Amino acid sequence: MEDWEIQLARAADLLKNARHAVALTGAGISTPSGIPDFRSPGSGLWEKEDPMEVASIYVLRREPQRFYQWVRPLVALMRQARPNPAHVALAQLEAAGRLQAVITQNIDGLHQRAGSRVVLELHGHLRTATCLNCFRQVPTEGLEEIVEQGKVPHCSACGGVLKPDAVLFGEQLPTEVFTAAMEHARQADLMLVVGSSLMVMPAARLPAITYASGGALLIFNQQSTYADTFAAAVFRADVVETLPRLVRLCLEGD
Repeated sequence: MEDWEIQLARAADLLKNARHAVALTGAGISTPSGIPDFRSPGSGLWEKEDPMEVASIYVLRREPQRFYQWVRPLVALMRQARPNPAHVALAQLEAAGRLQAVITQNIDGLHQRAGSRVVLELHGHLRTATCLNCFRQVPTEGLEEIVEQGKVPHCSACGGVLKPDAVLFGEQLPTEVFTAAMEHARQADLMLVVGSSLMVMPAARLPAITYASGGALLIFNQQSTYADTFAAAVFRADVVETLPRLVRLCLEGD
């Protein structure tokens, strides 16, 4: 038995005995579904522009064409993407009563499509958009085609530019969602950190809150994170291999 298998068996025991387990997920859980991580080296999608600059509310207001030109490939990828075995594994844990919530930094909606019901989207989503002028909210169904044609979507009521209801740089996280995430982090006696570099604040604070409250951490990420030093276990293997295996071990005998 390999070392990571021994660690997985111990992790499964922690999960079986947890009273309030939650997951925090980042871009790394969706890369196997074909959605690149902002920080993945060699990814042409992100190397042409600095996401922290162009994916900002300021650029959208000043240069909406530039913003939508940058976001167009991402919209296309998210429309094509399908949940992978790691998304499905978390949904299975929730269905079995072993996971209380998924807190995600992702805006792709893949957790819901995999079957997860309690999903706290810290950075919003792409299901709706809001007019920057009159603040009318509309479904994005049908708008994707406009974006993929290279056009800027406008409000049908006033003509203002529509902003996807994802959190851009320069915007605050949705207060109600983040408050709920903080409460889950405080209550958690176990947090699974899946595919997150833990570099983006304030989401990166959540594992530290769980640990400070007496909870344990399981880290599933290809790169190192600040929480590795105090985690109960760290897995560098592919999440589509480790998470399903963990779930099988956890649910054996249920």
